[in-house]
Amino acid sequence: METLKTAYNELLTNTDTKFVRYLYGSIPWDDPLVLILGARGVGKTTMMLQNILLRKERDTSLYIMADSPYFSTHTLYDTAYEFYKRGGQHLYIDEIHKYNGWSRELKAIYDVFGKGLKVTASGSSMIDIIHGLEVDLSRRALKYTLEGLSFREYLNMSRKTDIQPQSLEAILGGHVEWPREIGHPLPLFDEYLRKGYYPFFNKTDYLQRFDNVVAQTLEVDIPHHANLSVSTARKLKKLMSVVAQSTPFKPNFSNLGRTLEMNRTTVADMLTYIERAGLLRMLREDDDIMDQFTKIEKVYLANTNLCYALCDTVPDKGTLRETFFFSQMAVNHRISASPVSDFIVDGHTFEVGGKNKKKKQIADVKDAFVVKDDTEYAYYNFIPLWMFGLTY
Repeated sequence: METLKTAYNELLTNTDTKFVRYLYGSIPWDDPLVLILGARGVGKTTMMLQNILLRKERDTSLYIMADSPYFSTHTLYDTAYEFYKRGGQHLYIDEIHKYNGWSRELKAIYDVFGKGLKVTASGSSMIDIIHGLEVDLSRRALKYTLEGLSFREYLNMSRKTDIQPQSLEAILGGHVEWPREIGHPLPLFDEYLRKGYYPFFNKTDYLQRFDNVVAQTLEVDIPHHANLSVSTARKLKKLMSVVAQSTPFKPNFSNLGRTLEMNRTTVADMLTYIERAGLLRMLREDDDIMDQFTKIEKVYLANTNLCYALCDTVPDKGTLRETFFFSQMAVNHRISASPVSDFIVDGHTFEVGGKNKKKKQIADVKDAFVVKDDTEYAYYNFIPLWMFGLTY
């Protein structure tokens, strides 16, 4: 236990609380069991440590890593029991999916200690987490998903601004105020598209961290928790490469299967794994229908930073625009494919394009908007693309 506390205090010493993520205020930290999901590298660990400091609960809390060597000779349940006996009130468990049998032990901790010991756990591998929630914790755990930085958060973090989240209605009405003291939005927007989605964008080892996020997800998280064979796991990277060079595209599972030398069902499963792990987004005809592959219209990389990192050439501008719009709107809104345009968001129709994009394609569609890149101001039903990065 003392070993865990030493590491815990060291981490708190190096945690900055000046900037907190959009999800922080929405999490009921006093609930008996909370699970925070999200792709690797989006800031789950930092948010948990910040909560301990901001609530001044250092002495009654403990943060642990589920893959710590400590658990080679100790169980999670026994650790929670020992901490509780010593007056512990809030246990934070990071990378919970790396602990074998995690969902059963969390269930036992919840059932035995109840509200006496609050538990907040995070997981990067959504595949295994989702299974554990469905099997053992369906009525016990509250689940929250943390996405990467929005354009708004990137500005607040990198330029020390205090831009507040804007509603979709405010954006569609053109009622968005821009802090002119930081300059024009378009150069900053270009920065964000290249390397602003992950909170470690300002680290000197950014590229190394980014590569590690992708490699660990494809080589460790998905193969281990989806129980893939070695040969199948190797093809995850090839599939990701095919998607990166082709997005957005309507997947043909038979053709992909021939390229990867596997059956179409396996290809469909692998795309689902990559999507749940946070590296892809599927645009469906109906956003309420999950895993129905006949309904998938297009496959996108999860964010524009991945476009720049994984493409062999400079990413296509049209792909970047659609990827950005999809990644920002998918966080808090219902988004699906449109039969006449690019996207439908909460019932509104959107056509995404460059500054010369016209309204011809959606001229006869009610409640329709043209989303324009390379422009600063909204007018009528023409809305600048960057504004949609201010919604969360």
